[in-house]
Amino acid sequence: MLLARTFGCVRVVYNRTLRYRTDLYRDEGKSIGYTGANAYLTEMKRDEELAWLCEVSCVPLQQCLRNQQKAFTNV
Repeated sequence: MLLARTFGCVRVVYNRTLRYRTDLYRDEGKSIGYTGANAYLTEMKRDEELAWLCEVSCVPLQQCLRNQQKAFTNV
């Protein structure tokens, strides 16, 4: 059960951060790195609607952001 919850949280964090990065680049021409994405993760965890992200370890959530950053830099 915890593993499934963790995978669900990782999916949400990855997709929301990808949308945030895409919108930021399209609207303002700015790009963010891992540090900016991690700051956005902190914002997501403070949001009442996404408070359940705090129920899982932060390690897999941060790792998915590292993987996303690596994908952006390898393009």
